[in-house]
Amino acid sequence: MSLTRVSLISIFFLFASTLTYAQTYKVVATSAPPAGAVPPAVASALEPHGMKFENAQAQVVADVWFAKSLPATANPSTSPVVLYGSLATGTFVGVLRFPNQGSDYRGQTIKAGYYTLRYEWIPEDGNHMGVSQYRDFLLLLPEAKDTHPAQVMGFHEVVKLSRLATGTGHPGVLMMDRPRTSLKSLPAAFQDSSQNWGLQADANISGKTTPLAFVLVGQYQGG
Repeated sequence: MSLTRVSLISIFFLFASTLTYAQTYKVVATSAPPAGAVPPAVASALEPHGMKFENAQAQVVADVWFAKSLPATANPSTSPVVLYGSLATGTFVGVLRFPNQGSDYRGQTIKAGYYTLRYEWIPEDGNHMGVSQYRDFLLLLPEAKDTHPAQVMGFHEVVKLSRLATGTGHPGVLMMDRPRTSLKSLPAAFQDSSQNWGLQADANISGKTTPLAFVLVGQYQGG
């Protein structure tokens, strides 16, 4: 292979890498899910307007709708590794739609479609060490299997149903992150120190406006 061809190939891959690294995201408003897209009880529990998470080319990564109101737990956690201790684990947080094939924080493939989001804590065991600084995650459940948003589900039920979203032995997970106080207007996109991109938006937790943040683009790089 000639030196000139090697140089051209190197420049191409350097340019492609730069484009990938430089990708940015934004949040724009969207309307409610179409009639029949999610179960009636779920649709009525959602805010009338949602959020469209787009890349710089205006390609939609995901649509997100938060619940109108999230119930606060009677026993809030004060653990330093829990970000959203006022939420009860198993709580319905909202709905996410992947317009095309998506993926979760583990890099698992998620088919295009609608999924409910349930709040859970990652187990404190050897299998999950180092996955995140915090225990807070959102689990993806097929919308047809999660038809009672007012119900707070148990951990094992959430995990069991979330496995249906991935078709593997692991649930579909989205890592939650600490809210950025530097974001002056919400909803907004943010980038963390690991180059992940996420969405931050205000949620209503028992009448109190609380910002929630979670990663939509990026995955765990550990072993």
